[in-house]
Amino acid sequence: MTETKSRSPEFQLAAGAIGGLRQALFHDAFAYRPLPRLRTDAPMIRRLPKRVQERATWAVHAFVVLVALITFLLGISSTHHPLTQLVALFPAISVLMTLVRPVGAFWISLLLTPVTAVFGESGWPWGPVTFFAHLVVLIVVAARTDRRTAAWMWGLTVLLGVAMEYLVWRPGPTTFGMALTSAFALLVVSMVQIRRDAEREVTVQRTVTAVERDRRTLLEERTTIARELHDVVAHHMSVVAIQAEAAPYRVENPPPELEQAFVTIRENAVAALTELRRVLGVVRAEDYQAPDAPQPTLAQLDRLLANVGEAGLPTEKTITGAVRELPQGVELSAYRIIQEALSNTLRHAPGATAKVEIGYVLGGLGLRVVNGPPTGPVKPSPGAGHGITGMRERVAMLDGNMTADATTEGGYEITVFIPVQAGSEPREQADVA
Repeated sequence: MTETKSRSPEFQLAAGAIGGLRQALFHDAFAYRPLPRLRTDAPMIRRLPKRVQERATWAVHAFVVLVALITFLLGISSTHHPLTQLVALFPAISVLMTLVRPVGAFWISLLLTPVTAVFGESGWPWGPVTFFAHLVVLIVVAARTDRRTAAWMWGLTVLLGVAMEYLVWRPGPTTFGMALTSAFALLVVSMVQIRRDAEREVTVQRTVTAVERDRRTLLEERTTIARELHDVVAHHMSVVAIQAEAAPYRVENPPPELEQAFVTIRENAVAALTELRRVLGVVRAEDYQAPDAPQPTLAQLDRLLANVGEAGLPTEKTITGAVRELPQGVELSAYRIIQEALSNTLRHAPGATAKVEIGYVLGGLGLRVVNGPPTGPVKPSPGAGHGITGMRERVAMLDGNMTADATTEGGYEITVFIPVQAGSEPREQADVA
């Protein structure tokens, strides 16, 4: 029997702390990590003139270089001794290193603190220049890494200060000031990082939500189309079944082969209708009820235009070409496209007028719905774009083409072409209403 020994919670806590320290400050400490430029769409930069935006992306780099220069000038101005002036170059170098090797810059600044305290300016363990330079390094490195790294840098900084003040017999008053000032600065940096991470998470969540909303809208539109086509196809299959059952009685003494053929036709139509209802039944909502009347066609377009006219949208209809009866799916989709386009006009362009053009051509059916600019106040609508999605789905289902874009007059135009096989007879002549 083997006995397993579990680690104590204290040991696990210490091991986790050491692992975090190693990952934050020792793993690839001197790796080359150049500071990226600011984006041109940043809040402050995008307000600048176009010709200045490209240069403004280097603002953080320029600021760090300026701080390093100020650090160096302060160091050499505090003394006239050549060795001391040379030592004053070290804090400026550590500030510059934050641009390319941030964690390494912290280690350089930390390890050079005793050197500059012994050979450089007055002050133990931090003089004015090294205090300023190390504080800048902490801020820049914390802004470039994460909050855990900032906490470890602050702890090591305080630990070095305590060691230099009390373990080395030369007490000084600057450790408390460094601990307090750096803690406040790193706290501000951490708060900015938390806010930035929260804004980034909100942006990502909004993007995901928008994608999911578009996907849900697309599925809803496809579900609606499937329901309507189910009703159309079910009607046709029912007619086939009924006609196949009644056909033998229309002929006197039909041969058995013909009767059997009609029986087979009826059985296949009923079976197809059953399977169709079974498969497409999944797209029906629980509260969905099949329409009592047949699905609308272009023959009912005048009633639709009269309804939108009563709602405050004067509409002019123009039909060109030889009007003919089209497949019911094409008629239904054309009617729904016009209906949705006029509904969008009522919703997004109050007070405008609209034109509906229908063109019967040899290769198919052309539609054009255009509205003028709104003359009344436009209320924001959270569902903007969903109607366009449904229209595109209907057109794509019929292998057609669709364009939707704003007009130069401030209105909106939708053009659709639906290919239809030739062979339908003209129903009536073109008219203008």
